[in-house]
Amino acid sequence: MIKLENVEKTYFSKAGDVHALKPVSLEVQQGEIFGIIGLSGAGKSTLVRCINMLEKPTGGKVFVDGEEMTAMTEEELRHARQTIGMIFQHFNLLASRTVRQNIAFPLEIQGKDKAYIAKRVEEMLELVQLEGRGDYYPSQLSGGQKQRVGIARALASDPKVLLCDEATSALDPATTKSILELLKEINKKLGLTIVMITHQMEVVKQICDRVAVIENGVIVEEGSMINVFTNPQHPTTKSFTAAVTNAELPEMVKQMNLKQEYTPGTKLITRISFIGDLAGEPIISGMVKKFDVDVSILYGNIDQLKDTAYGTLILEVSGDETALRAAHAYLQDKGVKGEVIGFES
Repeated sequence: MIKLENVEKTYFSKAGDVHALKPVSLEVQQGEIFGIIGLSGAGKSTLVRCINMLEKPTGGKVFVDGEEMTAMTEEELRHARQTIGMIFQHFNLLASRTVRQNIAFPLEIQGKDKAYIAKRVEEMLELVQLEGRGDYYPSQLSGGQKQRVGIARALASDPKVLLCDEATSALDPATTKSILELLKEINKKLGLTIVMITHQMEVVKQICDRVAVIENGVIVEEGSMINVFTNPQHPTTKSFTAAVTNAELPEMVKQMNLKQEYTPGTKLITRISFIGDLAGEPIISGMVKKFDVDVSILYGNIDQLKDTAYGTLILEVSGDETALRAAHAYLQDKGVKGEVIGFES
C-alpha cells in the first residue's frame, strides 16, 4: 500500500543544512498497522509527512496504492491526498465549528452535496462513538473526544490510508488506551492501512503489526512487532523495549554477588521469556519433574504484545552442574528464550 524508495529530506538554511532523513526505504502492506518509533528529532514526523507530500522529499520516490506521489502535479496531489487521512497530536479542530461541521469540512472542500455530507457525518459519529455530541464545539469536549472527532474527520473521505502523527501523545493513559482500541477496531472493520508515528513504545506494543525504529534520519531496525520487542538488535531498539519487556533486571537481582562460572554449590540465575501459547504451558513444573533440580521464581511478569501473550521469569535453579545444564537445554528445546544471568553462591 505504501512504498518508500530511498526517500531523503534536507532542510536548507543559512544557519546550516539539516538532513532530517537519510535515504529511507520501507514498505507498508495493505491493511496492517505499521509503527514508526523514534526520539524527538529522529525524523519520524518528517517521514510521515513525506508520505502524503506535505513535505516534498529532496530525493527518492513515494508510492501510495501504486501511484507515485513524488511524480504528481499539485492538482494531482490534491486529489491523491483525499485517499490519505491524517490525525495529529493537538487535534487541529476548527474552534468555531461544531463537531458535525468539523467532520463535514473535508467533504465540503471536495464539493460533495449536502445530503451525502449529512449522511456521511452521522455514519462517522456512530463509528467513533460520539452520537449525541454532534452539536458540541471543541471547547466542550475532552481530549479523547477531540481526537475522536479528528479521526472521524480523517475518515469522512473514505481514505485508504490513515497517518497518525503522535496521535495519543497529548492524552492520559486511559484515554490513550481507548483511542488505540478504536483505531484497532477501525482497522479491522474497514481494512484500513494505518501508520502510527510515536515515541511511546507502549503504543507500538498495543496496536502495531510491524514496526520500524528511526534514529538520526535512518531506519536502524525493522520487523514484526513481536520480533522487534522480544529480540531487539540495535542499541536504540533495546533502550525502547527494555522497560516494556522487563529487560531491566530487578534491584534484588542486581544486588546479588553473581559469578560468571559455575562452581560446586552455586545456583543458576536465569531469565527466560516465552511467547504466545507457551505462556500457558507448565514448562517449569515439567523441568523440575524431569531433572533433579529445585526452582524458585524470583520475579515474574506476563504482558500482552497486541494480541499475543509475552512472559518473563527470573529463576533460581539449584542442582549439580550436569542437571543445571540439562535443565537449561530443556528450556531452549521447548522454544523458551533463556539467558544465564550468573551463578549465586
